[in-house]
Amino acid sequence: MKGPPGCGKSLLAESFPSILPPLTKESQLEVLSLYQLSKISYRRDYLPPFRNPHHSASGIAIIGGGQFPRPGEISLAHHGVLFLDEIGEFSRKTLDMLRQPLENGSITISRTHASITYPASFVLIAAMNPCPCGYSGSNTHYCTCSQKQVLSYQNRLSGPLRDRFDINLSLRPVNFEVETELGEGEPSEVIRDRVNEARERQYQRYGTEICNSRVPYDMLLRASPIARTQQTMLQQLAIQKNWSNRTQVKIIRLARTIADLQGSHNITDESLQEAIHLNRV
Repeated sequence: MKGPPGCGKSLLAESFPSILPPLTKESQLEVLSLYQLSKISYRRDYLPPFRNPHHSASGIAIIGGGQFPRPGEISLAHHGVLFLDEIGEFSRKTLDMLRQPLENGSITISRTHASITYPASFVLIAAMNPCPCGYSGSNTHYCTCSQKQVLSYQNRLSGPLRDRFDINLSLRPVNFEVETELGEGEPSEVIRDRVNEARERQYQRYGTEICNSRVPYDMLLRASPIARTQQTMLQQLAIQKNWSNRTQVKIIRLARTIADLQGSHNITDESLQEAIHLNRV
């Protein structure tokens, strides 16, 4: 999420766990075991964990390790959410170390006498300002940053890490006078029920408790093949926008998830268009 200060990025991230399904007993045991290894109390019971480390945290604190290896923040967020607020303030080396666990759902820490693997399957949510002063592109505040400063700030995230985000959102400040006229949004309970139903569809489709984001790509396509016209359209956009193969796969996975949330059996043109829109940078 990218937007000026006070537009609600942190509030959205902290509210995200409220729409996630409760942990299964097996998942609870895994999470409790990781917290016990770290000697940290965990009192959220069946709720998914939510970790929000400060940007001054070291790479070892985020990834795990140390002289006597312990799970890091990515493992403490297992089956839950890792929120990196002001992600541009984290060291680039620390951020690039997130690439392996985001792909594999685990982290391997190698030491002289042993190698330890901790689970680390989490939802990564990140927030950052568009520039150092925070008001680049704002209609209400004057940006004091030069173009070089803006580009340098946004390039603190490497291309390979940016490529691993499924959704890129640009947020704006809320005008309460206008927004209140639009009516109230859905409560978390309603959205959580819809998420539960979508996950059940995925479990039935693949015959195991695995979601679209983790299922092998060939299995995803066998269960939900995309139409030839959709494939052609996606390839044309990939050439036009210079998308990587990973980006194209993520769009298909995201479109499948949107279709599941809508209760659709197949990947629809509308879900594919929405996935492309949400993945834009």
